[in-house]
Amino acid sequence: MITHSVSLYFAAVFIWGSTWYAIKFQLGNVPPELSVAYRFALAALILFVWCLLRGLPLRFDRREHLWMALQGLMLFCLNYLIFYWATAELTSGLIAVIFSTIVLMNIVNSALFFRKPVDASMVMGALIGLVGITLVFWPEVASLQQSGGALKGLVLSLIGTFVASLGNMISARNQARRLPVIQSNAFGMAYGALILCLYALVQGGEFVYDGTLAYNLSLLYLALFGSVLAFGSYLTLLGRIGPEKAAYATVLFPLVALGISTLFEHYHWSLMAAGGVTLVVLGNVLIIMPKRLLWRLVRRPGLVEENL
Repeated sequence: MITHSVSLYFAAVFIWGSTWYAIKFQLGNVPPELSVAYRFALAALILFVWCLLRGLPLRFDRREHLWMALQGLMLFCLNYLIFYWATAELTSGLIAVIFSTIVLMNIVNSALFFRKPVDASMVMGALIGLVGITLVFWPEVASLQQSGGALKGLVLSLIGTFVASLGNMISARNQARRLPVIQSNAFGMAYGALILCLYALVQGGEFVYDGTLAYNLSLLYLALFGSVLAFGSYLTLLGRIGPEKAAYATVLFPLVALGISTLFEHYHWSLMAAGGVTLVVLGNVLIIMPKRLLWRLVRRPGLVEENL
């Protein structure tokens, strides 16, 4: 069980960390909301085909469809749209720092909606991780200008993060009611794509498409890996270990993105950034590792290998 959960956790981290680079090939001729709609429409199609091939049930009642639609609205639509608005005012590094606060939001929301007790070590790990990710992106944090645009970007980013946290809560609720992750994601992504298309229609925009190889390959990668596999791994993990622990993946995947940037975009690491990574890893250990195992590990080095 531990090994499988670790595999799900790092699958989500490494795939989402790589999507930052893939998204760059989506920017240009196609409006962001349409690119996201195409991404989740394709992901939903892949999941529906998978369900048909595996004989997975696709019949649900109206109430279950409502909850799957709410999950789609929060996780596969509204939060993405809000963050695209925020990117007009803030850099991606600052948005990564703000989005990492979902760890704390999930802890609070889990306590509010599911009456889960707040674990002090979990809060400490979250705070350490947030300090670490802030240090990693410190140059962008320090250069933030006090302006109306920056304030608007900060507010939008916090709203987008809170919407995503609510989506986490809805997914946890759906899994607790035995709604399967694969089918919930299939319908949720389809509903999210449909809402985004309706938004584009209301805005009066044209449904354009970029036929270049780079756009199509990045779209396929974002749909199959960034949506089907990453969201499947993350939300399955969320149902197993809880939203408050699973959300720490959002602190780690910007580090993967920076690793890819180091290879392909010549990102230069600073001593402060390296220290920030150390804090992020420490926070990860405090949140993810069971307290009993952590305490025994302190007393008996090498115990992790025995348990995996």
